[in-house]
Amino acid sequence: MYRVYNGYVENPPPYDGKPPASMKEGVDYEASQGASYYDSTYRGRYGEGAMQEYYDKRCIPIFPIDNKFTCSFISLGDVAYFLTYPQDRPAGMPPVCLFSRRNHPPRRDFITHLPYSTGDSRRLGTGAQGYSFWIDGASGKPIQTGASPDRTADQAILFGYAFAPVASGALQPSSFYFSGYPLPPANAPIVSQNYTNWTLTKPDPAKTWAQVEGIDPDTLPLCQLFDPPSTMLTAAPKAHPTWGDIGRWRPK
Repeated sequence: MYRVYNGYVENPPPYDGKPPASMKEGVDYEASQGASYYDSTYRGRYGEGAMQEYYDKRCIPIFPIDNKFTCSFISLGDVAYFLTYPQDRPAGMPPVCLFSRRNHPPRRDFITHLPYSTGDSRRLGTGAQGYSFWIDGASGKPIQTGASPDRTADQAILFGYAFAPVASGALQPSSFYFSGYPLPPANAPIVSQNYTNWTLTKPDPAKTWAQVEGIDPDTLPLCQLFDPPSTMLTAAPKAHPTWGDIGRWRPK
């Protein structure tokens, strides 16, 4: 995962691996590691599909809080759980909280909901396919296809996904690129999750979502990550929309 905080206007995603060579790690972006697991055949009490996204030492920076901790999102059907871990759990944050009751894993045809972008595809090279749009934070409506030009300053939010060909010529997931929370403490105008070691292998439930499968969501506290309580105060009042504000953002 690349958290890009400088040079993103001149160097928009998607990225073929690391951000362009003109950008320097530690100066323009931070790199961290994680893993994604997905099973479209899962059927459970709360619906279909299972997914875990694990972020090691750097949580996904889409919230107006410091992301320097390990976290996981696990979605089972329509219910999404958020997990933190003893080694670096933020003070006041529970081990498991309820992230959403309406956050199912992507369907296998999810890409049909994103428009194809010629510019995004071209940046990845021959045979690649990039799909993205910018969404207005206040209205929730798409305002631009393609990651370039950057619209962070307009308080818009980017969603993008790319596929790239492998040696056999088949397309595989390449990256998921999107807007993080662009202001301190997250400081993540652009985030790119680039996939490595991708395999068509059924995940082991015991190592992924079985850890929450028996938890009743009604027993869990709400996460409140998009609108954190005083125990998770940001460095400054929230002044930019997050994913959780789309369609209801009202600048103060």
